[in-house]
Amino acid sequence: MNHTVVILAAGLGTRMRSKHAKVLHRAGGLALVEQVVAAARTLAPYGRIVVVTGHQAELVEELLRPLGVGFARQEGQKGTGHALASCREVVPHDGLLTVLYGDTPLLTASTLGRLRDAQTDSDAAATLITTTLEDPTGYGRIILNEEGDVTAIVEEKAATPEQRKIKLINSGIYCFRAELLWKHIGEIVPNAASGEVYLTDMAEILALHGERVRPMHVEDATELLGINTRVELAHADGILRGRKNEELMLAGVTIERPETVTIDARVRAGTDTIIEPFARLLGATSIGEDCHIGAGSILENAIVGDGVRVLPYTLISDSRVEGEAQVGPFARLRMDAHVGHNARVGNFVELKKTHLGNGAKSQHLAYLGDAEIGEGTNIGAGTITCNYDGEKKHRTTIGARAFVGSNSTLVAPIEIGDGSYIGAGSVITEEVPAGTLALGRARQVVKSGWTKKPKKA
Repeated sequence: MNHTVVILAAGLGTRMRSKHAKVLHRAGGLALVEQVVAAARTLAPYGRIVVVTGHQAELVEELLRPLGVGFARQEGQKGTGHALASCREVVPHDGLLTVLYGDTPLLTASTLGRLRDAQTDSDAAATLITTTLEDPTGYGRIILNEEGDVTAIVEEKAATPEQRKIKLINSGIYCFRAELLWKHIGEIVPNAASGEVYLTDMAEILALHGERVRPMHVEDATELLGINTRVELAHADGILRGRKNEELMLAGVTIERPETVTIDARVRAGTDTIIEPFARLLGATSIGEDCHIGAGSILENAIVGDGVRVLPYTLISDSRVEGEAQVGPFARLRMDAHVGHNARVGNFVELKKTHLGNGAKSQHLAYLGDAEIGEGTNIGAGTITCNYDGEKKHRTTIGARAFVGSNSTLVAPIEIGDGSYIGAGSVITEEVPAGTLALGRARQVVKSGWTKKPKKA
């Protein structure tokens, strides 16, 4: 059966105390609404997922547009029923329609699958997710008839003292038969007190038309947590990261002291990789098998091959490290740096837009920017590529199996040939042909007896 998902994400979120739309705040490495879209994808293709936007609509749509979801604008904050009605003209009216919220990032794919199956296997007009809370304050209460069908959802402000004792609450997550939803949604009348149109009224409207609305109970109430404050945001972030750690560990990754490690939702890691305490793996980082990620290292959108050792306190962003290489400790790779197979990058070495070839080494205290370095080349301690002339960046090209002595300064644009040698302490400003030795330093002068001369105080 065809399935459409509508995600309501138009709200302001005033309790977040933020100038940013609530659904753009991040938990588990993704914006809240991105987490919900990922869950929705298990029910429907992106072409049948529609996000209702309102507050900061342009920013929300810019974030989600690359995924291929559709959008509908809610003009004015007039309640959940009005928000859903806003997308009437852009969603299919066949099959099933599930309503989710852009601030509920903890809802799992398995729970959504249960909701879909419960609705598919019944003759009900809708199925809604419920849960039981010891303290249901603030939530709408579910009213059931003798057959266990939902006859009404009563908001706390309108509930009688007896109804307030009910602990079965409404999550706000529904799966409708789309045809019946659109047939009757216009019958929702604005709330007398607030003037808003509430989707919760659909349960009673459908019951009055002789249609059944079935509850689907979820034992773990944390799945249904909506994020309204920074405290709840932090709580959700912890849960999502705990799930991610468990996912990786069950897949064969060792995480030492997982409570200290931060791993984003899109990160991948191969079997027998070890992640030490306080590491941060962010964005779309991908790590191969048999790797070792040192304590305190930060990898963001990094691609790491098999058997790589990243030693402690190394930063790698938007860069690639090929198999069997070693990077760190205290190294930095950024802006499309590329470390070749079995290459070595040591302590306090920075690579920026630089390709270090297979088996090449830069072990200590170097800055290599906008450079191409051939395989097997050795870069001495203290070497820098002077890639910026004050207006433009220029490239340095170093051939294979070259040797660059310590404290060399390579003034780009420059080319150093295969197998050439650069003497330590040299300033190189001109091309160095293959197989030659280049020296670019002042001749040493020794003045005998100089220390015996009288000095001014």
